[in-house]
Formats: sequence, C-alpha cells, structure tokens
Amino acid sequence: MSADSELNSVLIRRQEINDALDNGHEVQLKYKVVNVYTEFHEFTRKEIKQYETTFKKFNTNNDSYLTLDELKRMMEVLGAPQTHIGLKGMIAEVDEDDDGRLSFREFLLVYRKARAGELDADSGLGQLAKLTEVDVDKVGVNGAKEFFEAKINELSKKSKFENEIREEQEQRKQMEEEKAIRRQQFLETAALFK
Repeated sequence: MSADSELNSVLIRRQEINDALDNGHEVQLKYKVVNVYTEFHEFTRKEIKQYETTFKKFNTNNDSYLTLDELKRMMEVLGAPQTHIGLKGMIAEVDEDDDGRLSFREFLLVYRKARAGELDADSGLGQLAKLTEVDVDKVGVNGAKEFFEAKINELSKKSKFENEIREEQEQRKQMEEEKAIRRQQFLETAALFK
C-alpha cells in the first residue's frame, strides 16, 4: 500500500469515527492485526504465497483490496464471467467487514471454504476457487500428507514454517549465486571485446 493511499484510508477512518461520535453513535474497532500464516494453518506458506501472487496479479490499483471491477476482470480472465449481481454476491459471502471489497485475508476465506466443502461448485466463489487453486504437482497432495502427519504437524507447527522459510532463503541464496556467476561470465565476455 502506498503512503498516500494509507494516509487517505487513515484520514477517512478518522472522519468516520468523528462523524459517528458527533451523532452519538458508539464506534466499533474496525482494524485488527492479521497474520495469515498462523490464522490459515490449513495452508502451507507456499500455498499462501501462490494465492497472494494471484491476488496481487488482479489487484491492479495496488490498494491491497480486490474491488468489484477487479474481481470482474479476474473472473473474465479465468473464463467464468459473472453478472454484476453475481459478483456482489461473491463479495458479500466472504466480506467480513462489509466494505464491498476483498482484502487478502477475505480472499483466503474463499479457499478455506472450498477446502471445507462449504462452496457450491457452480457458484461464483466455487468457480474462483477451482480455477485458481494451487497446482498439486508443485505443492503436493495436502490431504494425504496431512492425514499421515497430523500429530507431528500439531507438535511442530513452528518448525514447519521455519523449514519453509529456510527453503525460501536457500532458494534466494542459490539465485544470488547464479546471478553472480552470470555477471562474472558477462564481464569476462565483455573484456574480450575491449
């Protein structure tokens, strides 16, 4: 979120609070800190990152929310266009703060509901979940893995995330090493032309 849009959202919220207090209404807390990795423990870090990539791909204005128009575009690109009313219904089903748009946390609720079997396969959200689900060939078969490792996972949730973080760090390190090798090769080739 850019500094301007963050400041704008804070100022809008402050104005809403002031208006509510001026009218004698009680102000409810609206914001809470969310860690999607701990809240959505049924997903691996890799799955959450892949869902985040999908979310960011269609969040064209980079405000950390999917608006009605962005969701419409997403569904069109996925090959499952929806009516305006259908899109509003999709948002309303997982929009916990009733702001008419989807945060990344609310976007993950779609996949939680899909995994729990709470979505009709023909509904807009069902199609969204099916068309953007994580590739099992890349991630692994979670159901079988979780079945055999359920007790171990309960005891070692922290180590699961630590291992994934360690893997990501190793991948970054390997990419940096490859980049350094390519740069060295380029410099050696460039030296031949001097």
